[in-house]
Amino acid sequence: MDSDIQREDGHNASPIWVSDKPESEQTAAAKPSAPTSTYAPVKRVSVRSLLQQPRVRRLRNRAILAVVVGLVVGFLVGDWRAGVTAGVLAAIAEAIYRARSNSSVPAWRRTSVAERRTEAQLRKLERNGYRTLHARAIPDSEAQIDHLVVGPTGVYAVDSEKWDKRLPVRVQMGKKLYHGPFDMKPRINEAKWEASQASELISRSFGREVSVVPSLAIYGPQVPWKIMTIRGVDVYQGDRARKWITKRERALTEGEIDRIYDIAAQVLPARYGED
Repeated sequence: MDSDIQREDGHNASPIWVSDKPESEQTAAAKPSAPTSTYAPVKRVSVRSLLQQPRVRRLRNRAILAVVVGLVVGFLVGDWRAGVTAGVLAAIAEAIYRARSNSSVPAWRRTSVAERRTEAQLRKLERNGYRTLHARAIPDSEAQIDHLVVGPTGVYAVDSEKWDKRLPVRVQMGKKLYHGPFDMKPRINEAKWEASQASELISRSFGREVSVVPSLAIYGPQVPWKIMTIRGVDVYQGDRARKWITKRERALTEGEIDRIYDIAAQVLPARYGED
């Protein structure tokens, strides 16, 4: 480890520096002999660094895919025009697939793959009138609702959990949730508290009570039941999130959905700022 004093500007020079030169030489050295340029040198960008950019890599891979598909199809059918068409279609299909599989929660913001898997399910509900907010903070706390869903059947708070699949999930007396030897009561209480806070904040602005149903969507270990309510929180296998929301009676009109969604977006700020 370097023992030199580190300055705040990042240079390894002592902030207090005394010259051992005679005073006359210091004075002469202090006088500039010629004007110096104040312009910073222009940093050139290499082709290699450009090729390492994620966007450039994606375009390069898409082009390679199109060329390979085009050559294979053209060779098999003996028609270069069919090969070109196939290559173009392959590039379009890859672009569509990437767009649909890309999460609106940037990679550096994600805590686990669980949120992406739940988000993929909830995205399919949009055609049925559901609207979702992701990674919403509870004001004046460190708590976060991973997914807040507002739709025809009500308002839901979904927390996505990625647990060790080697440890079993079990419930004791219908009131205690365990993951292997670990009591998950703190996680249940947190999910319940988050939903109650969201309900209170939304209801205050909406003018009447809006119930927010809390849940834990568990990925990894097998959950040996479909849906179980434990201390007021619905617990289920992660891939059942969409069914859990839609298999209920209609409770909200289209106008109420839009209004509650707008209120929730205001009273529950985005954890990482708006995109």
